[in-house]
Amino acid sequence: MAYTMVDLCWKLSVCFFCYQVVSGRVKREGHYVAAVYEHESILSPNPTALVDRQSALELMGRNLDIYEQQVVAAASQGAQIIVFPEDGIHGFNFTRSSIYPYLDFILHSQSVEWNPCREPYLFNDTEVLQRLSCMALKNKIFLVANLGTKQPCEHTDPHCPSDGRYQFNTNVAFNDDGMLVATYRKHNLYFEYAFDTPPEPDYTLFDTPFAGKFGMFTCFDILFFEPAVNLIRKYDLKQVVYPTAWMNQLPLLSAVEIQQAFATSFNINILAANIHHPTLGMTGSGIYTPVKSFIYHNMESYGGKLIVAEIPVITTDYKTNLESNERFRGNLHQLCKTSTSASMDDQVCFKEGQETPSRVSEKGNEQLLPQFYAEMMYDNFTFVPVWGEKGELQVCANSLCCYLNYQRAVLTDELYALGVFDGLHTVHGTYYVQACALVKCGGLSFSTCGQEVTDATALIDFQLWGNMSTPYIFPLLLTSGITLDFADHMGWKNNHYFISKNRTSSGLLTAALYGRWYEKD
Repeated sequence: MAYTMVDLCWKLSVCFFCYQVVSGRVKREGHYVAAVYEHESILSPNPTALVDRQSALELMGRNLDIYEQQVVAAASQGAQIIVFPEDGIHGFNFTRSSIYPYLDFILHSQSVEWNPCREPYLFNDTEVLQRLSCMALKNKIFLVANLGTKQPCEHTDPHCPSDGRYQFNTNVAFNDDGMLVATYRKHNLYFEYAFDTPPEPDYTLFDTPFAGKFGMFTCFDILFFEPAVNLIRKYDLKQVVYPTAWMNQLPLLSAVEIQQAFATSFNINILAANIHHPTLGMTGSGIYTPVKSFIYHNMESYGGKLIVAEIPVITTDYKTNLESNERFRGNLHQLCKTSTSASMDDQVCFKEGQETPSRVSEKGNEQLLPQFYAEMMYDNFTFVPVWGEKGELQVCANSLCCYLNYQRAVLTDELYALGVFDGLHTVHGTYYVQACALVKCGGLSFSTCGQEVTDATALIDFQLWGNMSTPYIFPLLLTSGITLDFADHMGWKNNHYFISKNRTSSGLLTAALYGRWYEKD
C-alpha cells in the first residue's frame, strides 16, 4: 500500500509523540521539568587525616555512584536539569591540607571550552569532572554539582596563598552534551577553613534552551548582597540553581523557609538541593516558584530524596516585588498620615513615633500587655505576648516598629509572641537584620519565646507589618511540621511592608518579615 507524503508525516509525528510520552518528555508550553536531589553523603570517617588521591577518589566515587542513579531516575521522569547539594561528593570538616587529595583541577575561565567526558586527556586530576560530564551527556540533561577545586597561582599574585594554590568551594554546570558551561566559586564561606574566598565575586550564569538563563550561588551566599542579589539584579535573572549544605535554625532560618522567602521576594524560580544529615540539623530541599513549592524536610529518617516537578518559566517581563520596593525606598522615612486600622484594605500604618500601647481583647475586656526580652537566633529580641482571641499589638526597637492585628477562632494552650530586632547579628556571621516576627514559644513562659519549635495547632488570621528601612524583605510563613504556607497579600503600603493571611493551612510556627539591610553589614 502506498502512503502519501501527508500520511507519512502524520504517522511519523504520532510515533514521535508516543516516544515523547513513553520517555516522559512531554511538557506544557512555557514550562520545564526540574529535579533536585537531597543527598545523604558518604563521609570520610576522619576528614582531617591525610590520604592519597586514589583513596579520595574511592570515597568520592561512592557518592558519585548514587548521583548517577539519581540522574538516570530524574531523566526517566522527563527532567531537563538536576541540581545536587554542596559538599555532597567530598563531605566536610577538612583542613586545608587534608582536603587537597579531594580537589579537581579546573580553569575558571569562560574562554576555555571543554567537555570533560569527550576530552578527559586535556587536564590532570579531573576524574570527578569527567564523571559528572558523562552523566549529563549519557542522560541528555543539564547537571549542576558542587565539588572542591584547585588552581595554581604565582606568588606575584597578591592574593595567592603561601602554598602556591587556590582551593575553592566550586559549583559546576554541564549542558546536556556534557560541556562544562559554568563554574562558580563560593564567596561567603561558612567557617570553611579548607577553602579560599575568590579575590572578586563570581557572577555566574548559563543559558538553557528550555528556560533561558540560570544564575548560580551557594548556601551562605543567600544571606548577602554579593554576589547573590547583585547577580539577580544585574542580569535580571528569573531562574537560580542553589547547592547548599544548610544547618536549620528555627524559628527564622530553616532551609525551606529561607529558600521559599528568597523565591517569593525576587519572584524567581529556585532549584535548591541540600545535604541530608539529620543529626547535624541538615535537611530541606525544594523546587520553588514565587507561588508554589515542592519541598522535602525530614529530620526523622535517613537516605536521599529526589524531587521532580514541572514549573513555569518566569520571563524577564514579570516584575518582581523587590523592583517595586525599590521605588518606595526614597520615601520610607516619611511620616505616616494615618493611624492603624484592623483591615489591610484600609490604611495599615501607625504614625511614626506614636506611643500606641499594645492591647488584647477577650470577651469585651481590654488589657495592656507587658514587654519582655528573650534571645532568638542569638539576637536580643524585644517581645510582647500574643494573648486572647484577638488584639492589636505594637513593639519597637531602635528605628523599627512592628505591628500585628490578629484573630483566632479557637484558643489553644500555646503561647505566641510578637518580636522585633533591628541590629547587627554577630554570631556565625556578621550581617544587619531588621525583623518583625510572630512566633510560637517553646512553652508557656516568656523565657521560652525564641526557642526552636516544630509543631503547633493554633490557626491564626493575622496582618503583620513594619516600617522597614530596607527594600530587601523576605516574608516567612512556616507551619506545623516544618511545612510552608503562602501569604494572601504582601507588599508595601503607606511606607510599611506588610504580610497578611487568613487561616493558615496548619498550626502557625512563624510569620515574619526578615529584612536584610546590606549597607549596614
